[in-house]
Amino acid sequence: MAKFSDIINSDKPVFVDFSAEWCQPCKMMPPILKEVKRNLGDKIRIIKIDVDRNPAVAQKYGIRSVPTLMIFKNGQVLFNQAGVIPAPQLTEIAKRFVN
Repeated sequence: MAKFSDIINSDKPVFVDFSAEWCQPCKMMPPILKEVKRNLGDKIRIIKIDVDRNPAVAQKYGIRSVPTLMIFKNGQVLFNQAGVIPAPQLTEIAKRFVN
């Protein structure tokens, strides 16, 4: 399994969905992210990080609430927002970072 740091250092934008099993709003994100993936295809990678299983990663990036969505490219944070974001809005945000 690839390390988180290797994944986010890609030159392809990486959407990271920080979530937790117990989080009700987090359960709304998979269909939203599927739609974003359908809209953008291979231009973006989407991964899910469980903050309870990966506390060091959550702490490093200051995740205080879930869901939190971040976009990384070449290891840099390009976008960071907590809460559920509708798919059309998320697609538009992501389009700013794809080549």
